[in-house]
Amino acid sequence: MTDNVILTAASADQNRMEAEVLDRYTRGAQDVEPGLCCPDPGYDRTFLENVPAEIAEKDYGCGNPSRHVREGEIVLDLGSGSGKICYILAQKVGPSGRILGLDFNDAMLALARKYLDELARKIGYRNLKFAKARIQDLALDLERVKSFLEKQPISSLEQLSTFERECERMRREEPLVPDGTVDLVVSNCVLNLVRREDRRKLFSEIYRVLKRGGRAIISDIVCDEDPTPEIQADPKLWSGCIAGAFREDRFIARFEEAGFHGVELLSRADRPWQVIDGIEFRSMTVRAFKGKEGPCLDRLQAVIYKGPWKQVCDDDGHTLFRSQRMAVCDKTFRLLTDPSGPYASEIIPIEPYDPVPLDEAGPFECKGAALRPPREIKGQDRATRLSAGPSCCSGGSSC
Repeated sequence: MTDNVILTAASADQNRMEAEVLDRYTRGAQDVEPGLCCPDPGYDRTFLENVPAEIAEKDYGCGNPSRHVREGEIVLDLGSGSGKICYILAQKVGPSGRILGLDFNDAMLALARKYLDELARKIGYRNLKFAKARIQDLALDLERVKSFLEKQPISSLEQLSTFERECERMRREEPLVPDGTVDLVVSNCVLNLVRREDRRKLFSEIYRVLKRGGRAIISDIVCDEDPTPEIQADPKLWSGCIAGAFREDRFIARFEEAGFHGVELLSRADRPWQVIDGIEFRSMTVRAFKGKEGPCLDRLQAVIYKGPWKQVCDDDGHTLFRSQRMAVCDKTFRLLTDPSGPYASEIIPIEPYDPVPLDEAGPFECKGAALRPPREIKGQDRATRLSAGPSCCSGGSSC
């Protein structure tokens, strides 16, 4: 079999999978499909009272990322489906917040939009809208693409080229979701429906649209072992969130590869949702933060890790020894002590008595581990730097 034949067959399989997903979720927008996923029962009934029954009963998620939203936030819901999570989020963020739900399925979008006026009357404001897009391509508004094609249908290669250039122009000049504009990205059992070859771009797009300090809270179905080829080739298992499930460890690795820090398992189902060929499939919710980019500058700050572990290692390889004043750069200091971030509850911040202005700070060597001497913090000896044991995960040390 030639490479071209193999590629063509693979493409045909993916098209078949996508068609099954579209068809099954279209049916799910019309009639309840209980087998699509395992909805989380833990929604706050205060917010559910304002969610229309037709939307609430067609919830095909596997978690509840809505419980982690804050008032006033700008939130993006990937694969918003019937809109249940968005209707809850709209109430939780209040009139100063905004919610955008994205989905690729026209039937689901129609259902989600059906009760927008009703919700606005009930809560007294309108802060929610829905748009059509692929969640691995958050810059391209597919309803605008459709409008362009209706005016300029494609019947030649030249017109195809024009269309492709227009799509690139839309992404660049008029993105649906611009860079760094979102406080929180949520998703509820949708990432596993994205083709495997598009997943690196998917996580990159989530990272792109988040503000510095923003976070992603993703609920999805994961598995403890790789699905068999037979499972992966089954369209019904793909649309049922099984065949495309992430392996647990690789799911976490996707966030790390995209540049996130503070990646944390917020929940992991004790019991599997399904077991097929001995492979366990269960729901899991992950939180990850954006914002560790930037120069490492020395402003004579330190942090003390409270414990209980003897030492821990962060995403950038800094080792923090329990109860020790660990020297860190200004960027790391802000990450570790941010009350809205993932670490602050475990960290005691130590600022120098005489703060170093940012424009006077020199470079900081962020590899390994070093103590910050008390005399340096008190301004008595700013040049002193003491070595503090092995660097992260080397020389027998472990994190």
